[in-house]
Amino acid sequence: MRWLTGGLAALIILLQYPLWLGKGGWLRVWENDHQLQAQKEVTRRLEIRNAGLDAEVRDLKQGYDAIEERARFDLGMIRQDEKFVQIPDKAPGK
Repeated sequence: MRWLTGGLAALIILLQYPLWLGKGGWLRVWENDHQLQAQKEVTRRLEIRNAGLDAEVRDLKQGYDAIEERARFDLGMIRQDEKFVQIPDKAPGK
């Protein structure tokens, strides 16, 4: 009777091995699920960034306001009839 109980226990362990540690086992599924969630987060951030870049490209293609704004803030350009005045944040020596 003892050998029958031991044999059945061994059979149960052999049947459980692929379920937990095999190629399609729970541990592999759990690991793949975590990788999938991480990749979804990366994809979501990239989609937000791409939407912003797409809007900026549309602005640059459609009007001169976006181009003028870029020239003013990024390149420091001014129009011919404008005067440039720079106000420092802090007085020197204080």
